[in-house]
Amino acid sequence: MSHPRLTLALDAPDALPSDGRIVVYRPTADTDLSDLPKDRLQLVQGFRPDYEALSARGHAVAPAAEGSFAAAVVFVPRAKAEARALLAEASARVVPGGPIWVDGLKTDGIDSLLKDLRALVPISEPIAKAHGKIFGFAATPGALDAWAAKSQQPAPGFITAPGVFSADGIDRGSALLAACLPETLPARVVDLGAGWGWLAAQVLARKGVEQVDLVEAEHAALDCAKHNIADPRARFHWADATKVKFENRPLAAVMNPPFHTTRNADPALGIAFIRAAAGLLSLSGTLWMVANRHLPYEAVLRECFHEVAEITPPTGRDGAFRIFRAERPIAHATKPAKAAPEPAGRRVVRTRR
Repeated sequence: MSHPRLTLALDAPDALPSDGRIVVYRPTADTDLSDLPKDRLQLVQGFRPDYEALSARGHAVAPAAEGSFAAAVVFVPRAKAEARALLAEASARVVPGGPIWVDGLKTDGIDSLLKDLRALVPISEPIAKAHGKIFGFAATPGALDAWAAKSQQPAPGFITAPGVFSADGIDRGSALLAACLPETLPARVVDLGAGWGWLAAQVLARKGVEQVDLVEAEHAALDCAKHNIADPRARFHWADATKVKFENRPLAAVMNPPFHTTRNADPALGIAFIRAAAGLLSLSGTLWMVANRHLPYEAVLRECFHEVAEITPPTGRDGAFRIFRAERPIAHATKPAKAAPEPAGRRVVRTRR
């Protein structure tokens, strides 16, 4: 099935140049790119599951763009700052006058982005279809410089990038989890969904820690973590936390797993993190995790671990979050069971930690 809006846009005369490379920002595993010349495409996708799926389809994929291009297609992410930064980068990398096509859903803010962009550059007549819009503009040197990506400082000594989870401050769930960690931790700890590294830094501050493996699927977030943590005990892994494997099993894990895919909660994502943690850990290992109180994770923890306890933070019971300590994974209990239908699922939001 062709892309509902891109197909219509590319029917226009001179929609794309007849030669030269075309950069495509943020296509997902499900994006239909069949209307684009595959041999000329450079896909830019930093979310590891999408990166792997697109690579498996035979596309040239990288977490960041390099060089110049004859044209660009930008699939708009939901985070406004990230969307603006991608458009600014596209405008800088495409040769002056080259076409840049912008596609997005209404629920991801395409109308707001269209209004803001129209004040800066001339745009084509938008095409509205399938709950979204697509429009184009010509790369104009300097026109979008004010939208270029800028790092933020969410906490002293830490930086974040547009679009990463909790880019403007320490996530409260992570802060509660850190407050519940013991003063001494096992020698090797893995942080699943490590984001920009704040929680891993708190782990490294505990006694007894000799190595922390930071596992993060979003390349931009992991780059921030590498900048934020100079400790030689840290190891960084750009990987899907639900699939990552280690030769030697860690003794402990910490995590604040994502639970959204589009706008609806999807408990299956957190459940996958729990099963992955149980499968990674030593049989004497311990998992510390934080989760929104309404999510049904306790039963899954009890399926996967011999001992499960809820921890009350030093500040008292929290109305929004629960902290769990789960000990001693149950062998062979980590494979997903056939579950009842979950609430409507959604694509993983690109606002990871």
